[in-house]
Amino acid sequence: MSNPTPNADQATYWNAGAGDTWASLQDRLDHQLEPLGLRAMAALAPKPGERVLDIGCGAGQTSLALAAVVAPGGSVLGVDISHPLLEVARRRGEGLAGLAFQEADAQTAAFEAASFDAAFSRFGVMFFSDPPAAFANIRRALKPGGRLAFVCWRRPDENPFMSLPMAAAMAHLPAPAVPPPAPDPHAPGPFAFADPERVRGILAAAGFTDVDLAPHDQKIGSGDLDQTLTVSLKVGPLGAMLREHPDRRDAVVAAVREALAAHDGPQGVKLPSATWIVTARSA
Repeated sequence: MSNPTPNADQATYWNAGAGDTWASLQDRLDHQLEPLGLRAMAALAPKPGERVLDIGCGAGQTSLALAAVVAPGGSVLGVDISHPLLEVARRRGEGLAGLAFQEADAQTAAFEAASFDAAFSRFGVMFFSDPPAAFANIRRALKPGGRLAFVCWRRPDENPFMSLPMAAAMAHLPAPAVPPPAPDPHAPGPFAFADPERVRGILAAAGFTDVDLAPHDQKIGSGDLDQTLTVSLKVGPLGAMLREHPDRRDAVVAAVREALAAHDGPQGVKLPSATWIVTARSA
């Protein structure tokens, strides 16, 4: 890490197994998430010659797309805490003018003040330990009136593409002896920004104005049935549960395959997703 981070748990997570897993599945995950990122990118409306900060850039697909739009004369800095994902991003962007990547935590990174025209993120802003501090840091990096746009998940029950595989698997996995406590809906994680009023409050506290959250619903997928099954079994908590219960693997795989097959079609497996497209301006 090039900057100290209070998000130590997230840094460990994304530089260990999760980062390697996402890097190995980069093409499938990009296929799944690209339509949602493009929707947020359209809301940002980057222009040639602008300088854009890409927060939580991961394997770099969004940074590459932004760099193509701001050319000629513009530049993009992709920032992420995951070394494995940034290795992929740097390979993909090698030799491209106006594109750079930095291993850093956007909550604490020492960005040059008022140096970016716009900031963007595709599912990279829900993991901060202190969201108001993180967005205040991002706002300081924006020019006065600079634009912010990102896409984040709404509630889990509105996102069958994530909930359906787990629901199918749970029928074949043992219940815990002691039920785990209910998760904190505001804890860093994929659904930390599901509450629109919380997001508005965070951005206002960080100094943003003209905050808007537009609901976006779209069916997405990571490929054909086999490709989708692989992603479902490796990304998220289901993979960890299978490692804990290898004797249940065959039954779980069969159940998840059957559940996904019901949504298979000419364009592969497609399941509903529900997101917020968030836009704002720096004060």
